[in-house]
Amino acid sequence: MHILVVEDEPDIADFVRRSLEAAGYAVTCAADGDGGAREALSGEYALILLDIMLPGRSGLEVLDALRARDRETPVIMLTAKAEIDDKVAGLDRGANDYMIKPFSIDELLARVRAQLRQPHQSVADILEVGDLTLHLTTRTVERGGVDVKLTAREFELLAYLMRHPGQVLSRTQILNSVWGYDHDPGTNVLDVYMSYLRSKLRSESGEAPIETVRNAGYRLAVRSD
Repeated sequence: MHILVVEDEPDIADFVRRSLEAAGYAVTCAADGDGGAREALSGEYALILLDIMLPGRSGLEVLDALRARDRETPVIMLTAKAEIDDKVAGLDRGANDYMIKPFSIDELLARVRAQLRQPHQSVADILEVGDLTLHLTTRTVERGGVDVKLTAREFELLAYLMRHPGQVLSRTQILNSVWGYDHDPGTNVLDVYMSYLRSKLRSESGEAPIETVRNAGYRLAVRSD
């Protein structure tokens, strides 16, 4: 599927493009409202990621032009603005979804998948690794059949680890995917949350499934027992 990204900040556009391409999508980028409108109106895209604050035409103006001719193509608005008026304006003018920068790339990809999903397609709701079970819809977690209470951030962190079982994930990969593209790589927030998560997932024997790989990152261990 071909996705259009209309974003004037080069670092953000490149980050989103690479992430989408890694997920298997074809991507075209436009850096201003005029170019974005031309591409959007071409009818070649399965979905459009559209920034609101753009040189030339604003994202809302691009959305208006698109919706005058095309009511079907999903549009996810991207913006640094958190005010409710901006959200309402975008949704009232035909946007399908809305994301505030900075955003987690995993959340963005999930929202893209949700917009592209056809009604007949089934969706995997459960992640299972060893004795860990994570329910994406109900946002519940069990270890060995016992409920584990996690905060929203702890849940997202565990979900990311469970999507890559047995893989060594670098600090940068985890921060980009769970906290967002502009998070300071020198922060200790990841270490803090890994400590929280290990504590909550620790078994009666004292074993936790998350391993630290020295000078490399973290890994969710896959065990058959």
